[in-house]
Amino acid sequence: MASRQPFTDTDTADEAVRATCDDATVCKRFATSKGYWKDPYIQYFVRSVGERKAPEINRGYYARVQGVNFLLDAFLKKTQCNCQIINLGAGLDTTFWRLKDNNLMPRKFFEVDFPTIVSRKIHYIKTKPPLSKPIIETHSTDSLLLDAHSLDSDRYCIIGADLRNISDMEEKLKKFQLNTELPTLVLTECVLVYMTPSQSSGLIRWVAETFHSAMFINYEQANMCDRFGQVMIENLQRRQCMLAGVETCQSLDLQKERFLRSGWEHASALDMITVYSMLPQEDVGRIERLEFLDEGELLQQLLQHYSISWATKDKLRLGLSQVSF
Repeated sequence: MASRQPFTDTDTADEAVRATCDDATVCKRFATSKGYWKDPYIQYFVRSVGERKAPEINRGYYARVQGVNFLLDAFLKKTQCNCQIINLGAGLDTTFWRLKDNNLMPRKFFEVDFPTIVSRKIHYIKTKPPLSKPIIETHSTDSLLLDAHSLDSDRYCIIGADLRNISDMEEKLKKFQLNTELPTLVLTECVLVYMTPSQSSGLIRWVAETFHSAMFINYEQANMCDRFGQVMIENLQRRQCMLAGVETCQSLDLQKERFLRSGWEHASALDMITVYSMLPQEDVGRIERLEFLDEGELLQQLLQHYSISWATKDKLRLGLSQVSF
């Protein structure tokens, strides 16, 4: 009989990181129920709307979703969808279904996350026809490749892997037809901050070295040196959630440098208060009327402590460096 390995601090930290997947999905479910943006698919991953979230949280998620979608859609248009997307640490994200509905489908959409999260997502997909139907519609044969920790079709693939083990992840992606010759967008949302700086820089470098024309979009904490940042860190630590990579989140300059040091040609970074100010103001006005905000200081502080950074390399001269807000 095989002996069970003792439960380690790493296991505890990984479990806490996995829990953040549910936090994000629950928050998005509530915000969409209030009308901040439309997502007809998130209800199949979180059935109940759950308890009320503060307006600041809803607006923060609105800025995150709209900001990431803006850059992602711009990349798809630049490449005329002749590209692939890899969402690392994707959780219960619904981007694939949104792109299918909007006729903005890449050649293939990959998702990678912890095997336990992937198993749950596959279960939801298998048991909810509104999730499985779009995958089957874009698949050319009768059968999907499906097991406990992976699902593969012509246009959508989900894989269970640890992002800290790059060689294992790469092997699994290539097994499911990752094409290193295609322009590729890699997306990470609140993922790199849970890896050590050497682990995340290894991942960023792997993307730069693997694809000749690529874009990397990263959403996570920023400006974490001040008191507000310290309180955020302490709150997460109380839940056993260690921000192993927080030193890279000290400033926007550090966010840009991590890409430029790892083989990327161009890099930009904006805090979310700036992104929020650059979103279509008519829609921002609409969502600001949805709920009354007592005073804007907490929202301002929250938005100042998150950022979107993005980097490009463009051997095919597709104009990827022009993708911006």
